[in-house]
Amino acid sequence: MGISFHQAARVGAYVMKQTLAGNKRYPLVLFLEPLFRCNLACPGCGKIDYPAPILNKRLSVKECLDAVDECGAPVVAIPGGEPLIHKDIGEIVAGIVARKKFVSLCTNALLLEKKLHLFKPSPFLFFSVHLDGLEEHHDRAVDQKGTFQIAVKAIKAAQAKGFQVNANATIFNNMPAKDVADFFDFATDLGVNITFSPGYAYERAADQEHFLSREKTKNLFREVFRMGKERGRKWNFSQSPLFLDFLAGNQDYLCTPWGSPTRNVFGWQKPCYLLGEGYVSSFKELMETTDWDSYGTGRYEKCSNCMAHCGYEPTAAMDAVKNPLKMMKLGSLAAIRTEGPMVPEIDLSKARKAVDVHEKLVAEQMSKIEAEKKAAKEPVEAAA
Repeated sequence: MGISFHQAARVGAYVMKQTLAGNKRYPLVLFLEPLFRCNLACPGCGKIDYPAPILNKRLSVKECLDAVDECGAPVVAIPGGEPLIHKDIGEIVAGIVARKKFVSLCTNALLLEKKLHLFKPSPFLFFSVHLDGLEEHHDRAVDQKGTFQIAVKAIKAAQAKGFQVNANATIFNNMPAKDVADFFDFATDLGVNITFSPGYAYERAADQEHFLSREKTKNLFREVFRMGKERGRKWNFSQSPLFLDFLAGNQDYLCTPWGSPTRNVFGWQKPCYLLGEGYVSSFKELMETTDWDSYGTGRYEKCSNCMAHCGYEPTAAMDAVKNPLKMMKLGSLAAIRTEGPMVPEIDLSKARKAVDVHEKLVAEQMSKIEAEKKAAKEPVEAAA
């Protein structure tokens, strides 16, 4: 299954156009977060540690669609929080699909069956359902029993109505290679595409013990891919073979944070989806004022162990367009090298120290919320 030819062709043409135009930095996937509120509290998540007034904020339909137009990326991922909590999520998705952008609606699927009527099947839309491994691993990762079975049931219901579905897995260091391979077997047999990524070590996550280092990531996926070859399975990955090759330690990529810009209730987030170091009011300002060279593995301590897809998939996609022969040689899992030396690891000794900006940013946002409340209240009092 994998990525459809339609999507691959459109995204490839977009990347080629940017390359021929000489653009060094351009967006590939817009991460659009219409809210932070979630109906789960996963211990490995760093996205929900905010006061209630912030968790209650929502982007409007207009703000969401304006961000899509302003950014111009061919793909829009809608994470959160849990997007299906947003009362206007159907209208937001319909507006993006009408613009012929590919939409990945990320969801834990607890509300998916109930909300399916809000959407129409389209080659531009697919649900990306979080399944962090098989039942035991998934329910532990989200800290709630029964969620795996609910998600699988919702996936089957969406498929029955003609929707495309993707399983999105975050891999932690407590999942052995065999369990990862078993999950890939299960997801492929379920008839869904598979997106996966080593978990990013969110500084605000409750669980700090189970994030993978870069070395452990490479060794783990070499073992997983070896198992895939031994089993003779064709797993339905919806990711670039070059990104998979990177996870196996065979590519010396640097991350491309501008490839996946983020718009959320705070504004446009610097520098990437995983790392909130500041916010600006426009996409243009994000691209022009962010000190991109100060972020990334080897440059900033918070990026030291990151090999996440949102930073490295854009790098792989751009490499594929520039080096099509390299891409063609990795046409199947069997072509990914799982033995022999890996590319040298990035030197971390000169990375600048991490800066704790969370409390400052939260205080700024709370002040804005209070100012908005006061401004809204004044005309009412004057009228009275």
